[in-house]
Amino acid sequence: MRMWVYNPHSGGKKAPPAVQERIRRRILKHAAKHYAGKYDRIDVRFRGALCYVDAYVESSPYPLHLVRLRYNGNEDSMSVAFYTYSHEKYEPTFFLHGDHGTPEEAFDIGAVYLQ
Repeated sequence: MRMWVYNPHSGGKKAPPAVQERIRRRILKHAAKHYAGKYDRIDVRFRGALCYVDAYVESSPYPLHLVRLRYNGNEDSMSVAFYTYSHEKYEPTFFLHGDHGTPEEAFDIGAVYLQ
């Protein structure tokens, strides 16, 4: 007998352009409101079902990787992976309240690097 187990850190769907733009605006607005002065600029880019969020700090030409979000059809319920510099890769993680959260909550997870 096969058992199916849901994994919030696999699969997903490519976000339509309008959804990508809303997610980008939400992240940038949240960053400006809560983390102003801790970064030079925030870069939000999409590739397939994934949304990568990087920060540029202290005039460095190199990005500081923060988080990777996975879109599953609902921009208010995305999964998140935190970039670990010790392993140099994105590691699946969870929100304080479960498997899924908002883009703003995901940014807060990665913002630990902006402190």
